[in-house]
Amino acid sequence: MNGNQQDVDIAEKTPGVDKSAARVRGMFGEIARRYDFLNHLLSLNTDRYWRWRTVRRAPPQGTAPILDLCTGTGDLALAYFRAADQATRIVAADFCHEMLTIGRDKGRRARASDRISFVEADAQELPFADDFFQIVSVAFGLRNLSDTMRGLEEMVRVCRPQGQVAVLEFSQPGFRPLGAIYRAYFRYVLPAIGQALVRNQHAAYNYLPQSVGEFASGAELAEMLSAAGLRNVTFHPMTLGVATLYVGTK
Repeated sequence: MNGNQQDVDIAEKTPGVDKSAARVRGMFGEIARRYDFLNHLLSLNTDRYWRWRTVRRAPPQGTAPILDLCTGTGDLALAYFRAADQATRIVAADFCHEMLTIGRDKGRRARASDRISFVEADAQELPFADDFFQIVSVAFGLRNLSDTMRGLEEMVRVCRPQGQVAVLEFSQPGFRPLGAIYRAYFRYVLPAIGQALVRNQHAAYNYLPQSVGEFASGAELAEMLSAAGLRNVTFHPMTLGVATLYVGTK
C-alpha cells in the first residue's frame, strides 16, 4: 500500500468503538435470529467461499481436537466438521447464548452433534487446557474483542505445539478505485440494508464498518500474531482484499 492510500485509510478510521462485553453480547443476541441470512445476503454469499479457503489454508491433520472461537452460529466449525477426520472433535465457543442456540440447531440438522460441542465461553478467558487443540480458528470475531492481544495469546496458549492458529477477518482493499467503492458500500449501503432488515437497539450494522475501520489488518495484524507467540505467520488477502486470512504456527 502506498503512503497516500495509508493516509486515507487512517483518516477514515473511527476510533473509540464500544467493544464492551455487555454491548457486544447484547448486540449479537439481538441479531442472532437473522444473522446467517444477513451474512450471506450482504456478502453476496462470498462468506461461504472465505470459510472454504480457511479450512484449506489451515487444514485438519490427524484426529486432535479443533477449536473455533467467536463461532457465532457455527459456520466455520461446521466447515471444519466436513473437512476433518470422523474421529476429530470440534469445540465451537462463543459468549453469546442466543448465537450458540442457533448453532446447536444447525449442528443437529447437519448430524454433527456427536462431534461438535457448542460451549459458552469468553475468548479472552478460555476454559481449556494449554497445548490442547491442533487448530484454533476465529472468523470475523477477533476485532470484537476488547483486548485483541489477550485473545490472541489465549488462542496460542490452547493450541498444540506445531498446531496452527487461523484468523479470518475483514480488511480494506488496497486498490484505490475498488477501495472507494467498497468503503461507500460498507459505510452507507450495508448499514442501511442491515438495520432495515434486522432492527436492533445496538446499531449492529453501523458497528460493523466502524469496527473494521479501526481494526488492524495486513502486516500490522500479522505482526500481532507473531508477538502473541506464533511463527511463520502469513496473510492471504481474498476477494481483492475485502477479507484476509492470517495463519501462524505455534
